[in-house]
Amino acid sequence: MTAPVRPPLPAPEAAPVRPPLPARDAAPERADLDASGLHGSLTDPLLSAMTFLNEVAGRHPEALSLAAGTPYEGFYDVEDVHRALRAYCAHLREERGYDERHVRRALLQYGRTKGIIHDLIARYLSVDEGVDVDPEAIVVTTGCQEALLLTMRALKRDERDVLLAVDPVYVGVTGAARLLDLPVHPVAGGTDGVDLGDLRRRIHRARAAGQRPRACYLVPDFANPTGLRLSLATRLALLDLAEQEDVLLLEDNPYGLFPLEGQRLPTLKALDTNRRVVHLGSLSKSVFPGVRIGFAVADQQVRQGPGDRVLFADLLAKAKSMVTVNTAPLSQAVAGGWLLEHGCSLARATQDVREVYRRNLRQLVDGLAARFPAPSPVTWNTPDGGFFVVVDVPFEVTDATLEYSAARHGVLWTPLHHFYDGRPVLRSLRLSISALEPDDVDDALDRFAGFVHACAGASPGSP
Repeated sequence: MTAPVRPPLPAPEAAPVRPPLPARDAAPERADLDASGLHGSLTDPLLSAMTFLNEVAGRHPEALSLAAGTPYEGFYDVEDVHRALRAYCAHLREERGYDERHVRRALLQYGRTKGIIHDLIARYLSVDEGVDVDPEAIVVTTGCQEALLLTMRALKRDERDVLLAVDPVYVGVTGAARLLDLPVHPVAGGTDGVDLGDLRRRIHRARAAGQRPRACYLVPDFANPTGLRLSLATRLALLDLAEQEDVLLLEDNPYGLFPLEGQRLPTLKALDTNRRVVHLGSLSKSVFPGVRIGFAVADQQVRQGPGDRVLFADLLAKAKSMVTVNTAPLSQAVAGGWLLEHGCSLARATQDVREVYRRNLRQLVDGLAARFPAPSPVTWNTPDGGFFVVVDVPFEVTDATLEYSAARHGVLWTPLHHFYDGRPVLRSLRLSISALEPDDVDDALDRFAGFVHACAGASPGSP
């Protein structure tokens, strides 16, 4: 029996011929837009800080990085993405009773603005953090940066509103505030992560100037860049101060899973009995950054009129609907499957990588002591966990110094001035242990020591 003869496919239609565009006179001095007519933040050097390290690393690909705060990728496997996606689809079928049509819709359509894995994030918060919160009080965002931006947007009503932030502060906070024209007032960090006396003074000073201090941003566990952690007593006192002064606390907690040893301390949200804390979370350091999943726990009640109250999360979702519409359901599904595979415990999911961070941090601190024995003009702090160590050196640290370090000594680190708004010259830098293979830490430290000794012995103004 012969196969039926199929008719030939029709020849593709020829592309339409477009008439040539009219010639334009050369105008080498002309620009289509003038920066003076755009928002001022776009020409602010602060907004270049997020990409600066990537640009330096790109120019010096052979340099070892003690700069990047990116998570260790030695355990990453593309198959993990497929397996997690299958796990989430099974969850939809078996636990939620979805048929295949509804599974496809959940993954491939736009989806709910507040997110589709809010219930799994609520489970994680209960299992790992002891935070029991209504899933409807959670907004799933495109990275923690969106959660931060939405919260600040909601809190800024007019030119009187200001944000407080513990100094030095993650540049993503001050940069996002620039986009919103939201002034940021620095609060001293002190030796315990936040100077409560200075925080109270800053609040009173702002109010005396006719301003409204709306919230204080801080990282309670192993902050970026200082590595400092708030003690339990400080956390409780901070919550009392927030209640007394009627301000919110914006708690960002990307590093709390990674103590050097011992038990983790409760988050501010776990201790929050008066809904003073908006908890900003991320799965970047625990799942992987490529999923770009963050979230805001915003369980505050907002009064809109007599007898009319809504969750703060609902208002953040309204703002989100006009920014990103929703967070990619496929990314949420991968993150949700990862959570399900580990019983909704990120502490369980990160057991292997936690050991890498602990080993690298010990190796870094011990390696600094071996290469700069006391008495030495080079000093550093010793964090109880996280990714970061601050090093003080006997010379000025600028972006040009980093370029020299990468080109001549093959090692990257982060100038600390990027974390201080308006303070361009410091003698401090940040080292990070998260991105390096453990076997590369000593090599990176040898290169770093060579750089420091070269600069310390150079004439003023060098390199």
